[in-house]
Amino acid sequence: MKDVLQDIIAHKHKEMDALYARKPSLREALLQSNTGIIAEFKRRSPSKGWIKQDGRADIIPLSYEHNGAAALSILTDEEYFGGSDEFIRQARQSGVTLPILYKNFVIDEAQLYAAALCGASAVLLIVACLTKERCKELLHKAHELGLEVLLEMHNERELEYAELEPDLCGINNRNLGSFVTDVENSFRLADLLPADAVKVSESGISNPETVSQLRSVGFRGFLIGESFMATADPGCAVNEFIKKIKS
Repeated sequence: MKDVLQDIIAHKHKEMDALYARKPSLREALLQSNTGIIAEFKRRSPSKGWIKQDGRADIIPLSYEHNGAAALSILTDEEYFGGSDEFIRQARQSGVTLPILYKNFVIDEAQLYAAALCGASAVLLIVACLTKERCKELLHKAHELGLEVLLEMHNERELEYAELEPDLCGINNRNLGSFVTDVENSFRLADLLPADAVKVSESGISNPETVSQLRSVGFRGFLIGESFMATADPGCAVNEFIKKIKS
């Protein structure tokens, strides 16, 4: 007679292997892309309220992929951004194969396990939320789970965290306290990051020309959400944006 318990345990071992396996690489996707667009699924903002309350995670992320995005970012914070871990699962189930950034305020290892389980490829660690030692611990645990780390910094003081050697270094153009956005922040800090860092400019990018200018100072990734999500067809908006970068 077939031993059902043994079959279950064998399958659990396969699930654990998948959990700890390395996921699609955000770093490599950006290095290989000639646009570097990280299109974000973001339904709500603390400063602007609902951007697209009826936005569907089983439609928009896949549309982003079909329209040329290099990678995706999906907000999973529920209280302030109307997000959910389930949105990443829905995106994967819809057919998304691109690297997905788990965008949240990560402060605990449990969130890293959640990111790996729902299908993310990378997690965001925000320097403003973490001591340097805590950030180091979370970065190490993320790597154990096969997740890459995009380390987000905002000012010159925070750049010392870059010595932790994350997979990607992000410069947030938005002050998380006041939510004031200034893209010049990326230009100011670009040369202060390690020369070999894969640099990502985050927030406030709405002009294709800005992407071209940021690429000229060393950025390889450009995280854009509201500019796409606020349109009637976010996927189409990505397509049009990319065309203008290439023209």
